[in-house]
Amino acid sequence: MAPNPRGRAHDGAVARLALPHPRFHASFLGFVAELVAEGRAGDRSMIGQDIAEWSGAWELPEGFASYVAQVRARADAADPGFVTHTTWWWVEGTEVLGRIDLRHDPTEHLREVGGHVGYHVRPSARRRGHATAMLAAVLPQAARRGIEAVLVTCDHDNVASRRTIERNGGVLEDRHGAKLRYWVATSA
Repeated sequence: MAPNPRGRAHDGAVARLALPHPRFHASFLGFVAELVAEGRAGDRSMIGQDIAEWSGAWELPEGFASYVAQVRARADAADPGFVTHTTWWWVEGTEVLGRIDLRHDPTEHLREVGGHVGYHVRPSARRRGHATAMLAAVLPQAARRGIEAVLVTCDHDNVASRRTIERNGGVLEDRHGAKLRYWVATSA
């Protein structure tokens, strides 16, 4: 049975995918602050690269609006250093709990270590099923793009991410170095 692609908040609000939008400014900065505190700034992840590039600029409303416009434009044409991909934020009301990216056509390198999907949940929202629900919610989006199965990778010692992938029907293909590579069907 597939997981529910929406999560329930403690106050009854429903977590859902949302395209990046300036209305999430304050909460997004909180999301980023939590990731920076755990050392994500400048790492090889997409959000880590965004933190390195946009910190200082996105604190101001006009800088954040520019960031949102750039992230949304990546769904139509890739920025240098990025493949074409769609980004959603996982939100409850206006609170950003996570981010998930669907890479439309991964490069050979991404097929080895990154896959079609990358996701992050803010540390204060972890262990509540958000990653599992985010991945479940993005699978129909991938199917709409004609992607029959997505490749999702995780570090071999990341038990939480392995469970997220497996709960969404992920089938382990192999291990490349420290990365486990799973295929997840995008439709039932």
